[in-house]
Amino acid sequence: MVRKLLFPSQFYWGTATASYQIEGGWNEDGKGASIWDTFSHTQGKIEDGSTGDVACDHYHRWREDVALMKEIGCNAYRFSISWPRVIPLGKGRINPAGLDFYDRLVDALLEAKITPFITLYHWDLPQALQDEGGWANRDTAYYFADYASVVAHKLGDRVKHWITHNEPWVVAWIGYGWGVHAPGLKNEKIALQVAHHLLLSHGVAVRVLRDACSGGEIGITLNLSPVHPASEREEDKLAARRYDGFLNRWFLDPIFYGHYPPDVLELYIQYAPRIDPGDMATISYKVDFLGVNYYSRSVMKFNPAAGPLQAEGVAPEGAEFTEMGWEIYPPGLYEILMRVGRDYQPEKLYITENGAAFADEIAPDGGVHDLKRISYLREHFAQAQKAIQDGAKLAGYFIWSLMDNFEWAHGFTKRFGIIYTDYQTQKRIMKDSALWYKKVIENNAVEIED
Repeated sequence: MVRKLLFPSQFYWGTATASYQIEGGWNEDGKGASIWDTFSHTQGKIEDGSTGDVACDHYHRWREDVALMKEIGCNAYRFSISWPRVIPLGKGRINPAGLDFYDRLVDALLEAKITPFITLYHWDLPQALQDEGGWANRDTAYYFADYASVVAHKLGDRVKHWITHNEPWVVAWIGYGWGVHAPGLKNEKIALQVAHHLLLSHGVAVRVLRDACSGGEIGITLNLSPVHPASEREEDKLAARRYDGFLNRWFLDPIFYGHYPPDVLELYIQYAPRIDPGDMATISYKVDFLGVNYYSRSVMKFNPAAGPLQAEGVAPEGAEFTEMGWEIYPPGLYEILMRVGRDYQPEKLYITENGAAFADEIAPDGGVHDLKRISYLREHFAQAQKAIQDGAKLAGYFIWSLMDNFEWAHGFTKRFGIIYTDYQTQKRIMKDSALWYKKVIENNAVEIED
């Protein structure tokens, strides 16, 4: 028996990308260097030795990419602005050619009846600002607000949906704490200060955007996961609670409540960030929505040797995993949407990223038959619809990603797209998942077999 699960009539169906991962044109038309230009050009940092110099060449092929979105039927598109393309040194001189690129892109999207959702920061900090300390430097928060003002005054007459940051947890910990991402620092004390400055920059930018974009929606995107204990032992439950504070509450609590979670602050007391008077009031400046990036759950066990949290992640036995090694766990999406709605009560929610990497290949018939991705998306769409039925204020869903692209430290070894990218020729091929998504959008519903 097939059930049709309907979504609300004004629901946004979209895809998502990030500037460094797709644009290329890394040093064209006056663009400055980003930390990812520097990082990817450093030997040994990227799994396959690749860079984002060309990536998907979206900087030149954007018209084709907008046409593909229109063909799929997307009514929204989440993309990020490259800060060094707009302000090459991160502060000071504006690069008109960089702004004009996004100006043309926005006009093309609107002409195709695709609503633009802009992310201002998706990890490509201008290298010139990193040379002054990057996000560990408090001044960067205010440079970010200036940059937000420049972009908003250029595009705010047409763009009504703004995301300040994408996944500040990843920036702070994977970039500054553990060194796997740009800028490649390994300093956990700096990581917490970076997290604070990212949140501060968010709050300052919200005010700037509010002034520049009347009638606009402003929010932030966080990577969130339900955290489960590996067993019913009390020590594993404690480990799960601590990791939830580290991953989820460290960002949700200041944004919605104006304070950091006391239990995590106590655990990281020797790393505690400097917080100036008024910072928490700025960070908790009202947002119109929360963007949720969901890929998997976290399962934690107690390990006294595992840092301040004494928590270690484990892979559940018998689970299915994507090419990223992430457990496929659709119920976690429902769980996190309901938890966030209950505990923080955001006015609106968007799933700003959800998707999966699989080893996609072009078949002899010329197609890309990614049945695993269709199954993954179908199950997650069903969980999202269930959350809506149960009261979640979910207004849109953005698949990660529009097309295969430069997957950060993994280079071109992981394919997340619903469109296949041939990196040698830049040919785009719609995967079966894109054709399936087209039908979902047409019906505003997902079909589930009981």
